[in-house]
Amino acid sequence: MNDATKQYTIAVIPGDGIGKEVTPWAKQALEKAAGDAASFQYVDFDLGAERYLRDGQILPDEDLEAIKQTDAILLGAVGDPRIKAGILERGLLLKLRFALDQYVNLRPSKLYKGVTSPLAEPGEIDFVVVREGTEGLYCGAGGAVRRDTPAEVATEVSINTAYGAERVVRYAFELAMKRRKHVTLVHKKNVLVNAGDMWQRIVDRVAQEYPEVTHDYCHIDAATIYMVSDPQRFDVILTDNLFGDILTDEAGAVVGGVGYSASGCINASNEFPSMFEPIHGSAPDIAGQNIANPTAAILSAAMLLRHLGFDEQAERIDRAVEADIEELGSTQRSTDEVGRDILARM
Repeated sequence: MNDATKQYTIAVIPGDGIGKEVTPWAKQALEKAAGDAASFQYVDFDLGAERYLRDGQILPDEDLEAIKQTDAILLGAVGDPRIKAGILERGLLLKLRFALDQYVNLRPSKLYKGVTSPLAEPGEIDFVVVREGTEGLYCGAGGAVRRDTPAEVATEVSINTAYGAERVVRYAFELAMKRRKHVTLVHKKNVLVNAGDMWQRIVDRVAQEYPEVTHDYCHIDAATIYMVSDPQRFDVILTDNLFGDILTDEAGAVVGGVGYSASGCINASNEFPSMFEPIHGSAPDIAGQNIANPTAAILSAAMLLRHLGFDEQAERIDRAVEADIEELGSTQRSTDEVGRDILARM
């Protein structure tokens, strides 16, 4: 480390299952790629299933306040079959996203050489999904009456604001300028006529400020078809919270599995730290066996570096991952072997 080395504090939440196995490799990749350009101090947070089962705590206020003081977050995976679905997801993941105003969920999808796609003729696949992260059906607006009776009524309300939509629309167009300059809005405006129409009008208006970027529209149901029949058509996919959640899992499968898919929950204003994580789950069925693929976690470290402004250092990770997959992607390796092989190429 020298006088020019920038120092950052990183919150680390390994979480559950294989998250604890892949996150250490993300940290090592972060350090090796950064070199003398940046140094990192890690603050570990015991958050996830074990904490909840031990003392009933999911995300205590003091932990949230401490996380707010960091520069970025590395997260492994969250989920445990011993805990009812939704408790950890809403109490930890969604609470972090909302409390830290991580309004862009960014998920790149790329088919690497050496990876077999389930598609017969996949062609070159390289797109990114920009998913709104703090509104829509995930807000928790709604409720239930007459629960556990034949007359039960349950509601989930989708919240969409012009403010929330416009800032993620602008992010998508800015990102497109750095890529192939095309944005596809994915929604269901023929049925969701209020929210869909608002999103479309905002896209049309913002697009006038980016004359170099072309844009089109696709219904979500059609988008799921194009994802498997013509994925090359996509560059930047712009969509809402729920549609983006579903579509990115399909995208992960199309490029050979979620073991190669990283993501970022971005606070683009930098008012609060952004969070970077593989999109795969905690995979309790293989946890502790040293067979989980750490590639997506390592790619998350590259996204973190790029978010902090270290494009060249992030590229070191990307190149190492691409070379490793092309040569050894079909080889059966342990978690540690994959991690060591990727680091050795940096």
